[in-house]
Formats: sequence, structure tokens, C-alpha cells
Amino acid sequence: MSMRTKFDDQLEKLNASLVEMGAIVETAIRDATKALVEKDIELAKRTVEFDDEIDEKEKEIESLCLKIILQQHPVASDLKLVSSVLKITTDLERIGDHAADISEITLILAKLEYIKELTHIPLMAEETMKMVNKSIEAFVKKDLKLAEEVIAYDDVVDNLFIVIKGELIDLIKQDVNNTDQAMDFIMIAKYFERIGDHATNIAEWVVFSLTGVHKNRKIM
Repeated sequence: MSMRTKFDDQLEKLNASLVEMGAIVETAIRDATKALVEKDIELAKRTVEFDDEIDEKEKEIESLCLKIILQQHPVASDLKLVSSVLKITTDLERIGDHAADISEITLILAKLEYIKELTHIPLMAEETMKMVNKSIEAFVKKDLKLAEEVIAYDDVVDNLFIVIKGELIDLIKQDVNNTDQAMDFIMIAKYFERIGDHATNIAEWVVFSLTGVHKNRKIM
């Protein structure tokens, strides 16, 4: 087996691992949302514990990236790809953290009667899952246009956060007893907004892996 063939095999394994980590993270977001909406304490607990699996996947991918760099001495184009994967896995790990953070708040909220019906928060969760999915798809397919669409789509998630925050502040104004729960829901919405930010980061690293440009600055 030639060095290049071995290298291509390692890159294929790297792609597969990244797709797998992306799927795990999407599941974490979906389960965190379901636990919140359905007040499912057991599912919330599992989502918090699920974060360890995401952390292990990050370590596995980091190890493979470092092995490729040390053994293969990749040229600039391949180095862009491998370094992008290292950055992407960091963002995916942070998304997993935020899913766990949401579920930790759910463990408190699920014991209470909600001050409002949850409509925009599940929608926000759905939009962030789309962003994560499409950012990974853009990386695997080397699709610059799709990556740029994800970056632009972050405005949709940001606007949903503004709507949710406004609704909850109104509930606090109506009744000060709503304050604690409203603040918890605002924090959950903020975590979803951050998930959108991390999906945007992933898309920006996809752009870098294809062009050498990161946030309009030429790096490689």
C-alpha cells in the first residue's frame, strides 16, 4: 500500500468519524428538546450522561488527526482539511455540552407547571439541528455553497432567540412570580443560540478547508 493510499484511507476514516460525531450530537439536541417538552426526567438524565460519549468521540478524532499529521506530513491542502477537522470537533463537543446544559435545567423545570406552552423553543431546536446537519454535510461533500448557506441561516436562530426572550420578559412583567422559570427558559434559548453559533463556526471551518480563507482572512 502506497503512502498516499494509506493517507486517503485515514482521511476516509476521519470523515466517517466526523459524520458519526455529528449524528451523536444531533441526537443529543433532539433528546434534550424532547425531554424538555415532555418533562421526561429519565431522558434528561440520559442526555446529561450522553455528553461523555461525545467527549470520547472528540478524543478519538483528535488522536487520528494528530497521527495523520505526525505520520503523513501532509501538504498544505491536506493540512487545511485535517486542521479544520480538529476545529470542527471542538465545536461539536461544545454543542454536546450545551445539550447537556439544557437537560440539567430540564431536571429542575420538569417538576413544575410551565408558565407557557413551548412553541418557539422546539422550533429553535429544529433549526439548530438543521444547521449542524448541513454544516457536516457541507464538509463531507466539500460543498462551499451549502457551508455559506449555513452561515447565513444563523440569523434565523438569532431572531427566534429575540422572539423567545421578548415573550418571557413580558411574562415576568405580567407576574413577578414567573421570573425564575422565565429566566431558566431564556437560558435554554441562549444555549440553543450558542448551538447555532457553533454550527456557524463549523461551516466557517468548512469554507477554510476548501479555500484557505477563514472569516474573510486568507490563512493558507
